[in-house]
Amino acid sequence: MLKALVIGAGTMGSTHSVAYTTMEDVQLVGIVDKNFEKAKDLAGKLGAQAFANYEEAINALGAIDVVSVCVPTPFHKEYVKKAADNNFQVICEKPLARNLKDAQEIIEYCKEKGVKLFVGHVVRFFPEYKRAKQIVTEGKIGKLAVINTKRGGAFPSASKDWYADYKSSGGLVLDLMIHDFDYLRWCFGEVERVYAKSAQGRAIAKIDYALVTLRFESGVIAHLEGTWAHQNFATKFEMAGKEGIIQYDSSKVAPLVKAINQSTVGSVGVAVPDSPLKENPYVTELKHFISCIKNNEEPIVTPLDAYKAMEIALASIESIKLGKVVELRNQEMEVRV
Repeated sequence: MLKALVIGAGTMGSTHSVAYTTMEDVQLVGIVDKNFEKAKDLAGKLGAQAFANYEEAINALGAIDVVSVCVPTPFHKEYVKKAADNNFQVICEKPLARNLKDAQEIIEYCKEKGVKLFVGHVVRFFPEYKRAKQIVTEGKIGKLAVINTKRGGAFPSASKDWYADYKSSGGLVLDLMIHDFDYLRWCFGEVERVYAKSAQGRAIAKIDYALVTLRFESGVIAHLEGTWAHQNFATKFEMAGKEGIIQYDSSKVAPLVKAINQSTVGSVGVAVPDSPLKENPYVTELKHFISCIKNNEEPIVTPLDAYKAMEIALASIESIKLGKVVELRNQEMEVRV
């Protein structure tokens, strides 16, 4: 039985905490939040102890096996290093950090301390996204050429409205669109260059939209939209290959559709609904990380993957700032992961 401590009682902290209570091999023992009443309320519902700070939790609980870091991005490094100092395995929410220097420091620190570091790029665990990757990998729609993705909803609310502080959150591109950067890199390999535009700061402060074009080393082109301008959250993607297309729209009842061309002359394919089993992907993700801890296995998403997703996101932000294409060097990260 692994003992888990969650740092942060906000949206993601609550998600991690609830997920742990569904696992037979994990015991949620504590929840930490500077807003003690918030931690107390959540812990009380889940049968755990509440604490106002990390040190208080460690003094009271003693040995912990895994710590989930679910605080705002600027505080990731602080709490990951604290957990590593105590030789606890670490699960950190994405993005790993606000800048690449901090991300590299986090990865190196965990390696030096001999602890495992897992980063919550949860889209890899959504069944529809996993199925689409499988279809592509198996060559069922032929050689890929063009990808379109869209992700967005309302502007997120959080303590001290920290998402509105661009220097802290990285805004829409780093905090939200990084999901699709990671997923597409998982499917299609390294990105060669990016070009991006954003409405950030041009209209109402809490309405944002960004459009990013990625060119992969494989030749695949991807157009990604991100928005914090809608009331309802939704995600979409379309993958077009030489022999077919995959379409996904989370707002539809049967969202994943595969259409295969029936001839080489480009006739309209037959749409075949493909509905994978529904499972909470956050539970799936955390179960996977726990299994990797117990069995000393390599996770589906590695610290290097998290770093590379940040690299794409920050290059996109640079492109927005400069108004031109930004090349990704894709050199090997200095840290050995």
